[in-house]
Amino acid sequence: MAHETATLAAYVANLKFADIPQEVLARAKVLTLDFLGSAIRARRDAESTPSLLKMLEALALDGKGESTVFGDAKTWTPAVAALLNGALGHSLDFDDTHADSSLHPSAPVVPAAFAVGELVGASGRDVLTAIVAGYEVCCRLGNALDPTSHYARGFHPTATAGTYGAAAAAAKLFGLSKEQIISAFGVSGSQAAGSLQFLVNGAWNKRYQVGAAAMNGVIAATLARNDFIGSSESVEGKHGLLVGYSDNPHPAKAVADLGKTYETMKIGVKPYPSCRYTHAALDALIAMRREHNLTPDQIKRVEIGLHRNGITLTGDAATKRHPTSIVGGQFSMFFTGAVALDQGRFGWDDYDKLGNAAVDALADKFDVVQDDRLEVGRSHPFGARVSITTDDGVHERLYADPSGEPNSFPDAQAMQQKFLTLARPVLNGRADQLADAILSLERFDRVEKATQLGRQ
Repeated sequence: MAHETATLAAYVANLKFADIPQEVLARAKVLTLDFLGSAIRARRDAESTPSLLKMLEALALDGKGESTVFGDAKTWTPAVAALLNGALGHSLDFDDTHADSSLHPSAPVVPAAFAVGELVGASGRDVLTAIVAGYEVCCRLGNALDPTSHYARGFHPTATAGTYGAAAAAAKLFGLSKEQIISAFGVSGSQAAGSLQFLVNGAWNKRYQVGAAAMNGVIAATLARNDFIGSSESVEGKHGLLVGYSDNPHPAKAVADLGKTYETMKIGVKPYPSCRYTHAALDALIAMRREHNLTPDQIKRVEIGLHRNGITLTGDAATKRHPTSIVGGQFSMFFTGAVALDQGRFGWDDYDKLGNAAVDALADKFDVVQDDRLEVGRSHPFGARVSITTDDGVHERLYADPSGEPNSFPDAQAMQQKFLTLARPVLNGRADQLADAILSLERFDRVEKATQLGRQ
C-alpha cells in the first residue's frame, strides 16, 4: 500500500500557483475557455436543459445565490451552479478529453472551482491553481482505474474519478488541510457514481451524472471543511475506489511523478461534438473524401477499426447504426461517420440529420470492428483505421491519434474561435469579453469579475 489517498491530498493542500509551470497554467486557461463555450451553448440548445431546471424548481432548489451558471441570467447557490455548469458543459459532447484515462476532466473540475471560487471570493490565481489540482487528481485516478477495465465494469470515469477531481478543486479553494482533504476524498468515494447504461437508449444520464460529480465534489469538500469525518484510504483501501471500480487497477499511476509530470498537458480538445472514440475516424473520413473526391454513390463499403473501448461506446451495430436521439448520435460511429463522409464535416448543427434517409442509407454501408493494431503497445486508445471500398478499389488510412491531442493541439486563435462560435449566439458581444477574461484569469483579484461576464 502506497497511501495514494494521503499522497494526493498532500499534493492538493501544498500546491501553490508559483509552483505550476507557465505552460501548464496557459493550457488550463485554454481548456477552461473551451469547456465554457460548450456550457454556454448548451444552456440554450441542449434538449435536456429544461428538465434539469424544472427538477430544481419542483424541489425548491432554484433559489437565488451568488454563483454563475454560464449562459444564464440568474445566479444560483454554489452546489446547484456546479451541477448545472457540469451538466451543461458535458451536454454537447464537445468538451476536452484526457486520452490515457478516457475521461473529460474539465466537466467536473471547472464548475466546482468556479462555484467555490465565487463563494469564498477567490482570486483568478487561486481558481487556476484549484483547476490544475483537480485535473491532476481526476486524470491520475482515471489512469489508476484503467479505463478499459473501468468501462468493462460499466462505469463512466468522468463521473467517478471526476468526483474526486471536483472535490480536490473545491478543497483547494477552501484552503483545507491534508487531513481534511483525505476526508473530502472519503466522502467522494461514497458519491462516485456513473453508469454506462445510458448507451442503451441515448439517455441523458451521462450529462446529469457529470454535473452531479461536480456538485458532489463541492459537497464533499464543504463537509470536510465543517469537520465531517470521511473514510480514510478512499482510493486504495479494501473497499476503495480502485478495488470496487476496476478489475485491473494500477495504484502507482495515481501518484507517479506527482508534481513533476503534469497530466494537464496531456488533455486534448475536440474538433467534433461526439464521443472522442469517433474522432480519428472522422478525421480520416473527411481527409479521404477530399483527397479522392468521394461521393456517397461511389461508396460500396466502409470499415472502421477501433479499440475495444470504442466498440463498447460507439460500434454496436444493433443499437448504434440508426440513432434517434442526440445522445445516441453522439455515441454512434455509424451516424457521425456517415454525416462526415456525406458532407466533409461534422458539427453540432448536424444532429438535425438524425433520421435523414440519405445519412441512414450511407450508415448501412458501415461496419465497425475491433482492430488489434489500435491496442497492442499503445499508450491510449483513440486511434482508428478506415477502409473505404469503391469501384476504383480500397482506400485505407490508419490514424494513430485524433486531431486535438497534445501533439496537434490547436493554437490560441483556433481555440478562441471555437469558443466564440459556440458562445456568441447566446452571449453576443459579451462572449469576446469573457474569452479575454478567462485567458487572463490570473489578473483578477476576485474571480467573480471574470465569471459575471458569462451571465446572459
